[in-house]
Formats: sequence, C-alpha cells, structure tokens
Amino acid sequence: MNMPQEFEEQTSRPFDLGSYLDVVRRRHLQFLIPLFVAWLAIWGSSWFLAPRYKSSTLILVEQPTMPRNYVVPNVNDDLQERLQSIEQQILSRTRLLLIINKLNLYTDKRHALSPDERVQRMRKDVDIELVREPQNDAITAFRVSFSAPDSRIAQQVVGELTSLFIDENSRVREQESEDTTQFIQNQLASARSSLADQEAKVRAFQAVHEGALPSQEASNLQILSGLQAQLQNEQDALSTARQHSVYTQSLIDQYRSVQATGGTATGTPTGLAAVNQQLDTLETKLADLKTRYTDEFPEVRAVKQEIASKEKEKQQLLIKLKSEADDPGHQADSEGAASINSVQSAPTLQLQGQLKSDAIEIANREQAITTLKSRINDYQARLGAEPAVEQQLADLTRGYEQSQVNYNDLLKKENDSQMATSMEQMQEGERFTMLDPPSLPVKPDFPNRLKMCGTGLGVGFVLGLLVVVGLEFLDDRMHSEVEIQKLLPVAVISEIPEVVTQSDLRSNKIRMTAGWATAAIVLLTILAGSAVSYLHN
Repeated sequence: MNMPQEFEEQTSRPFDLGSYLDVVRRRHLQFLIPLFVAWLAIWGSSWFLAPRYKSSTLILVEQPTMPRNYVVPNVNDDLQERLQSIEQQILSRTRLLLIINKLNLYTDKRHALSPDERVQRMRKDVDIELVREPQNDAITAFRVSFSAPDSRIAQQVVGELTSLFIDENSRVREQESEDTTQFIQNQLASARSSLADQEAKVRAFQAVHEGALPSQEASNLQILSGLQAQLQNEQDALSTARQHSVYTQSLIDQYRSVQATGGTATGTPTGLAAVNQQLDTLETKLADLKTRYTDEFPEVRAVKQEIASKEKEKQQLLIKLKSEADDPGHQADSEGAASINSVQSAPTLQLQGQLKSDAIEIANREQAITTLKSRINDYQARLGAEPAVEQQLADLTRGYEQSQVNYNDLLKKENDSQMATSMEQMQEGERFTMLDPPSLPVKPDFPNRLKMCGTGLGVGFVLGLLVVVGLEFLDDRMHSEVEIQKLLPVAVISEIPEVVTQSDLRSNKIRMTAGWATAAIVLLTILAGSAVSYLHN
C-alpha cells in the first residue's frame, strides 16, 4: 500500500471531524507524553540554572543650559556617535579590568579565566539601551544594565559604569572643545602670519612706487600742472633776462664809442678803450660759460687765456700812455682825455654790473628750467606707469583683503570657541544625569521560569504533533469504513459488526481511563508548574 498517496487522498477529502477525533482517541497518549516530557525538560531546567540578577539605571541627556543663540557648542552634535565612542572607551579592556579587579568579578575556582576571557564575559553582561522620543526619534536618555549572579554586585557594577559614562562624557566634550579651540588658534596664527606677509608686501610695493600710486593720481596731476606753469614762468623770465642783457650790452658799447680818446671818425673805439671793451665782452662771455660749464671746459680755458692776453695788452698801453703823459706836449691832451674818460666811466661800470647781474639771472633761470623739466618728466612717467601699478596693487590688495576676511572670520570663531570651551569647563554644556540610582534587584532576571514554562509548553505541543503525524504516516492499518470501501471494487452489500467481548470492553475502559487520567495529570502538572513559576518570577 502506498501510504503517502493514501495520506494525500485523505488530506484532499472534505474536513471529517470524526476521523480527527478518532486520531485523538488513538494517539492521545503519543501526543501527551512528548508534550509533557518536553515541557518538563525545559521548565525543570529553569530550576537548576544559576540565577542572574539584572541591575539598571536611567541616564538622562540634559541639553546645555546656555541658549545656542548665545553660545554655540564646538563639539560633535551627533549624540549617538558620541555615545558609541564613549561606549567603546568604557568597554575597553583597561577600563573593564579595573572594574573586574576592583569588585573581584568572574572568579571561578574550578575554572580560572584569563583576563581576556573575563573582559569578554563582562562585555556580554553589559547592556546599553537608547531611549528615543517618538516624535523626532531624538535620543533623550539611555539605560545601562548589568547581569550578575549576585544582585549587589550587579548594582555596584552599574554604579561604576554610570560614573564612567558621566565622567567620560564630560571629559570627552571638554577635550573635544579644547582641541577645537586649539585648532582654530593654530589656524588663526597661520592666518595672522599670512596677513602680516600680505601687509608687508603691500607696504613694500607702496614704498617702491611712492608717487605713482592710484591714490596719488589727483595730486600728481595737480603738481604737474603747477610745474608746467612754473616752467612757463621761468621761460618767460629767461627770455626777458636775455633781452635785458642784450640791451645793457648795447648801452655799454654806445658809452665806450663816444670816449674821446678812443673814438675814430666812424665812432669805432681804438686804443685803451677798445681793449677795455674787449675785456668787458670776454668777462661777460666767461661769466656766461661758467654758469654752464666747469673751469676745465676747453672753451672756458680759451676765454681765460684771451682775457689774460688782453690784460697784458692793456698794461702795455697804460705804460705807453704814462710815458706820453710825462711829455709836456702831450700833457694837455692827456688831461682832456682823462676828464672825458672820468665822465663816461661811471655809467659804464654801472651797466657792466647790471650785465653781470643779468648773466647770473640767466644762468639761474636756465638751471631752474632744467630742474623743472626733469621734475615734469618724472611726474609724467609716474602718470604713465599708474595703470600698471594700479593693476599690480589691485592684485596685492585682493590677496590682502582675502587674508583679512579669513583672519576676521577665524578671530570670531576663536572667540566663540573659547566661550564654548569655558561653558564645557563649567559643566554648562550637554551632560549626562543619573535619574535614579542603580536598582537592587530582588528577583533574578534569569532564568525567567514563567517564560520558560510557556516555551516548554510550545515546544512540547509541536513535538507531540510531530510524533502523532509521524506515527500516522507509519501506520498501515485501516481504521474507518471509508478506507475499506475505497479498497473494494464493488459496493458493500452488508457488513459484519464488530464482536466485542467483556474483556475488550474492560480493556477499552481501562485505556480510556488511563488516557483521561494522563491528560488530567499532564494538564494539572503544567498548570501547577505555571503557577509556581508565576509566584517565583
């Protein structure tokens, strides 16, 4: 007989309550026994497991007392990330070993544990649970728990962990704040140095291009205009001085031409008068040359030699005139000539002085004109170079202004960061506060006997069903008329009733009584175990 095919046919038939009740009647013991055994094994083990007590405390995350509008924190605002970092530091090997050695944890005389094993076990016993707001999912608190075989040990460990969390949070925030302030101060020092370099470059550029800066363009134009006006005035004055010199020289020539002793029929001076006139001309020429050249200039030296020659010639004429004056025949003529020369020498000397003054003025005017032209060329060069200087200065100024903006921004950040650091040092920033002291557990958190009782009942129920289904699969007997009719090719005309003896009836009654008694015992035992678990939970 193909039992799987038969089972598939049975399962495809409409629901038959009688057949299922028949299975319950036949297999109730096979169901109850695995159910009871599984429940008893799981529930019974809860009474042999070592109890563990769980102590916990709630740590509130308090926001800074100072409004963020006045003092902006300079630490990481991600509380969850900071909690993970603090948790890793607190659950580090060094920190946990300090607590383990201080409270003498995980000391098993039968099996000595290494320090790493003790740390690993403690990490498993520590539990950190975040508490969030339902509206914005923000972390408002977190719960620290620890499980231990002794309730007081669990309480002490939670107290140590809570103190570590609170102290570590304050230390971490203060350290992060100080590091941020120090970083900004380092950046500020670098920005200050860069700003000083930019400022030095601007000052050096302005010093090199003094007078050609864009800010001095208006003053340069004004000065250039004034210099050009002065140049025009000097040129006009030079022209006037030269005309006056020519006029003075003409007057001197006229006075000398009328000297009695030196005149000719055509009015041209001769003798001593001619020599004096030539000397005056040479001296005037020498004074004019000295205003422009040095004494070593060839033309100046030639004029000096010519003057010396004329001076010797004059001395010779004077000696000659003196010898003639000693002659009585020539005395009258000499006295007449001397009187005429004395009358005419005074205006000539005055005009010669004026001529020398004109020469000096001409030289001064020419020197002033040369100086003015040099200054005008200088200012014109400044104005011509002003566009290029302006572009270079703009590039330097742009870098200086950017450095100034960066410096001012860092300076403001430094002030804000210092205020935030002061707030953290005064414990006025975000901090952890323990709402309640660590609890002292009265009942063990593990094992949860009531929970294990329910778990055992569920496991036993599943196990019992599996046993019943497996037995039905393996059972090849027919237990109903429908099964027999399906095996026969023809219809059943009549049937032989079951012959039941008194012995069979007693056996069935005993089995029925034993079944109900077993079911009652199992049910009462499970209820009693559940009640006991509830009372001890």
